[in-house]
Amino acid sequence: MGDPRGFLKHDRVLPERRPVPVRLRDWREVYEPFPEDDLRKQASRCMDCGIPFCNDGCPLGNLIPDWNDLVHREHWRQASERLHATNNFPEFTGRLCPAPCEAACVLGINEAPVAIKQVEVSIVDRAWEEGWILPQPPQERTGRRVSVVGSGPAGLAAAQQLTRAGHDVVVFERADRIGGLLRYGIPEFKMEKRHLDHRLAQMEAEGTEFRTNVEVGTDLLVGDLRSDYDAVVLACGATRWRDLPIPGRELDGVHQAMEYLPWGNRLQEGDIDHSPIDASGRHVVIIGGGDTGADCLGTAHRQGAASIHQFEIMPRPSDDRPDANPWPTWPMLYRVSSAHEEGGERVFAIDTAEFLGEDGHLTGLRTHRVEQAFTDGRMSFEPVEGSEEVFRADLVFL
Repeated sequence: MGDPRGFLKHDRVLPERRPVPVRLRDWREVYEPFPEDDLRKQASRCMDCGIPFCNDGCPLGNLIPDWNDLVHREHWRQASERLHATNNFPEFTGRLCPAPCEAACVLGINEAPVAIKQVEVSIVDRAWEEGWILPQPPQERTGRRVSVVGSGPAGLAAAQQLTRAGHDVVVFERADRIGGLLRYGIPEFKMEKRHLDHRLAQMEAEGTEFRTNVEVGTDLLVGDLRSDYDAVVLACGATRWRDLPIPGRELDGVHQAMEYLPWGNRLQEGDIDHSPIDASGRHVVIIGGGDTGADCLGTAHRQGAASIHQFEIMPRPSDDRPDANPWPTWPMLYRVSSAHEEGGERVFAIDTAEFLGEDGHLTGLRTHRVEQAFTDGRMSFEPVEGSEEVFRADLVFL
């Protein structure tokens, strides 16, 4: 390692987020640039563990200690090569992955873990800037044809690997643009779509063919796929949402998150002038405390919502790792995303019993607080007597 005592000399530091009043006026990514010297210090905190649990925690098996060391020693191009050896799209994962590698970092046993995610995205951004990421067309063609159904991250990764292996690959996408969830589910403030477009251009130069506005089963029969291609990769995604079948669900103003988020991205693409689901001046409630809920929160902030509440049925997590949640398991901690930092009220241990309305339009929600109960080892949520409360709302996202 470049500095075997780096973890003793440097604390964990992350890039600053742009000031809230500034970033709410645009849809750009929220983070400020991170100085290279600070990044090298963060990379030097990697401990050269005998068993790198970060590598095990990463679903891709990224060679994290290798490229941490290379960044510290300023071997950026080699770091990019090691990063791309296991990851087709580090510019996506470096911005969007929840970083289980950091949860598994050995330094995290008693200190703040290495800022692995920041090192990763810095490597790939530097590689694009320097022109090191180039098309890698195959040297030989196999003559075999492969179709990939779905152009989200899984479909794109499969397509790139298969193209580089020499197969003729066609990616089918039912939407009007390639990218799947990356294109129409992830808000611009989390990942600007120029990163996706750069990678798609590389893939096209390698020989991957993209066909949009094609829905398999309607525009293209499954039988034709089987007869026209030697292999079919199904990477359709999980687009069937979970509903909340309670009284009032049919009221105007109750929407699924994935009915809402794509319009914000289409607006940024210039496809539309105004989103048909707009939070401007509205009283918004988001049911669900996960990342998708936070994406709705940040989008509603930028549209100028009058008020926003985000509901979570689970109790508020602890600020510190509980004893029952030891390293290297994923830490169940209270987290504040950039969207939460921008405003709104988070409400924990709450369940919605009914959507209220007048003349077919949503006016509020009837709720009650809940507490966890365990029966025969199974958890359930039981209403707290006397905790009923009505929240004003004319726009709800599930």
